[in-house]
Amino acid sequence: MTSTLPPPERAGLKRPRISARTLRTDRWWTPPLWTVLGLTAFLVYGLVRVLQQDHYWVADYGYLTPFYSPCLSASCAPGSAHLGTLPWEFPWFLPYALFSLPFLLLFRFTCYYYRKAYYRSFWQAPTACAVREPHGRYTGESRFPMIGQNLHRYFFYAAALIAVINTYDAALALFHGREGGFGIGLGNLILIGNVVLLWVYTLSCHSCRHVFGGRLNSFSGRPVRYWMWTQISRMNSRHMLWAWVTLGTLVIADLYVALVASGTITDPRIYN
Repeated sequence: MTSTLPPPERAGLKRPRISARTLRTDRWWTPPLWTVLGLTAFLVYGLVRVLQQDHYWVADYGYLTPFYSPCLSASCAPGSAHLGTLPWEFPWFLPYALFSLPFLLLFRFTCYYYRKAYYRSFWQAPTACAVREPHGRYTGESRFPMIGQNLHRYFFYAAALIAVINTYDAALALFHGREGGFGIGLGNLILIGNVVLLWVYTLSCHSCRHVFGGRLNSFSGRPVRYWMWTQISRMNSRHMLWAWVTLGTLVIADLYVALVASGTITDPRIYN
């Protein structure tokens, strides 16, 4: 059998000491920079909006921003609490969607794609190929707090439940026509589009793929599970795309509802 081990170094040879962090001459720092700017912008915008506690509900058309769904504070605007409220008002530092936003944030924080994104950009582990890390040693996800990344599959279940609530919100808004009953406006299309893309991102998750295809030695005799696993795998190949697209649609949906709720713009009606 031929050995696959590397040949031993010849006596007297020494490894070169390179002081430069990298010898790459391309703009290897551009993707991490854009990642930092994009994620930071979303986090800052989201933090400001959830603490604003205003302009989240359009009573005339039933528009509820996903950043406030479900609205649980006793001070929620009349009609906006589709699932009821708790018996007390939240202080300014607690979001009205107290029991959904943390799980959604943890779902994205532990997402396999987002891990790669912020590990490389914020933590620089590594920033790019052939670029030395600034850290002295590598610990991976073997100890607290990073060992909590293993809870991603459970956050997936919570995110799927919240996606059902967002779907209910978008569907309910269809029955707030100008003259009562069924009606469609631009806001309805934005909310529905956001929900559809949220479902695509959620269902393309690696954990969802494992739910339908994991722990099986063979798909033989399970054609339905095989078909679903195949479709999820196709979506999973573009999981990074859906991760970024849904950040954008969340901001667009929230900003549109905020502008209509504040009276800055009016909602164009398509039907009723």
